[in-house]
Parts: sequence; structure tokens; C-alpha cells
Amino acid sequence: MTECKRQMKASEIPAFVDEVIGAGCNITAVGHDRYVLGDIEEQDRAKDELDRITGKYGNRDPLKLQLVAYLWSIGRFIDLETEGTRH
Repeated sequence: MTECKRQMKASEIPAFVDEVIGAGCNITAVGHDRYVLGDIEEQDRAKDELDRITGKYGNRDPLKLQLVAYLWSIGRFIDLETEGTRH
């Protein structure tokens, strides 16, 4: 079953991040090309709210790099290069 979801707009990224944080999840960029909504326990506790947020904003996959860049701009990131995990 394929769902027809709306596409998230780039202008919605700050509000999306604010809502995820408000749901109790530590949304964080991981390196320069990935992000996580939070750890597993946070996501489990906020499942219903995250489902609501996802439904509201729709598909964010095409904006992944913009979302990551926004997280970096507000200081919510883990720099893998300084963690010594990149070669």
C-alpha cells in the first residue's frame, strides 16, 4: 500500500525541528549528511507525537541535506571528523 504524502517545504524545517524537540527528542545532525530524531528511548516515548509531526510535515527525504545544514547552523550536530571515525 503506497501512501500519497505531501512533501515538506524547506521553509518548514525550523518548525519541524522545534516540534521534534518539543516532543522530547534530541534531533541531531550526524556528520554532514545524516540526522537522527533522537535515541531509541526518546523515540519510543514520543512515538504518537512523532507520528503526528510526520503526518503534518510529510515526506522530508528530499530535504535531508538542508535539514542537516539547519541542525548544524543551530549547533545540534555531532562532528564525526573530530570524533576520529573518518579516515
